[in-house]
Amino acid sequence: MPLSLYLLALAVFAMGTSEFMLAGLLPDIASDLGVTVGTAAMLTPAFALGMVVGAPLMAAFARGRSGRSSLLGSVLVFAAAHAVGAVTSSFPVLFATRVAAALANAGFLAVALTTAVTLVSPDRKGRALAVLLSGTTVAVVAGVPGGSALGTLLGWRAVFWAVAALCLPAAVGVLTAVPARRTRQDTAGRPALRAELAQLARPRLLLVMLLGALVNAATFAGFTFLAPVVTGPAGLGELWISVALVLFGAGSFTGITVAGRLADRRPGPVVAVCGPLLLAGWPALALLAERPAALLALVFVQGALSFALGGTLITRVLYEGAAAPTMAGSYATAALNVGAATGPVVAATTLGTEAGDLGPLWVSGLLVLVAMMVAVSLRGVMTRPRSPETSPAR
Repeated sequence: MPLSLYLLALAVFAMGTSEFMLAGLLPDIASDLGVTVGTAAMLTPAFALGMVVGAPLMAAFARGRSGRSSLLGSVLVFAAAHAVGAVTSSFPVLFATRVAAALANAGFLAVALTTAVTLVSPDRKGRALAVLLSGTTVAVVAGVPGGSALGTLLGWRAVFWAVAALCLPAAVGVLTAVPARRTRQDTAGRPALRAELAQLARPRLLLVMLLGALVNAATFAGFTFLAPVVTGPAGLGELWISVALVLFGAGSFTGITVAGRLADRRPGPVVAVCGPLLLAGWPALALLAERPAALLALVFVQGALSFALGGTLITRVLYEGAAAPTMAGSYATAALNVGAATGPVVAATTLGTEAGDLGPLWVSGLLVLVAMMVAVSLRGVMTRPRSPETSPAR
């Protein structure tokens, strides 16, 4: 894998730290800004919703610009949004900075996904995507727990400043490692925007986007509310939140790394194995939450299965969207973040029920079940002959 791909992953690490870090900061943010934890939790779907809307818009806007300038501008806007968020005392302003950061993140990831697959041979898209998204999983392993610990020691605002600072070396990496191609070279032979958007009418592409969104919704439904489970039903102290986040992140890194080597040629077995195990894992996590050892072990397993399955499905989005070379990355980004936006919202509705803190875990299991039912009922879509541009093996 080329060095430039790892430097792009560094920027994804900074952005992934921001996207996931609220899981350990929600109680402090709610207390500081005078809102409920449920209200503070809306910062997560706000970020995801900004990415859903921003991904196609920013990708279309970036079509006439070099990849390097688009990526650099996104990183700098992302850093500025976190600096403003770190100093505000208003929840609406903080909410707005999350949306602005999400738009920047969407623009970066949409361009980075399409850039990453041009840096490798056509049959290594899955591995390139695994390297790029490893920035997200490392963020969960190191950035998010580190942010949680930093927030415990210095407050949540210090975490926002730290994320802004992380963007600086990422910007240097983009400047030094991503080629500054001329716009004329980039646009030679490229399909028109209307033709790329027309790919969204293809059933195969829509199906893998839907499945990716459902699996990611399940991931965020459980992950966003993991901290109350650790300190509530499990009866552990606040510092154990960081331990749980590390375990989830370590599992995520393991899952996406292993699956990344299979997603290009053997995605079918990955989905067939990980789907049922993930379905069983979320209810098991809810039932065994009062046993700390079982809880922590299952957190690792669920992280691995969630990212192995989710990463494989998103790789398929890039394959099925191969005829939309500048927009396929935005389709993958939108699919990921439709799930990230809806999962916590649905999960939050269970907090006031008898399920309590365990409600989000049951929601995660339900969402995976829906994904499997959709996959089974529409399996004929995936077995139809594919067009030449999406021919890599399933």
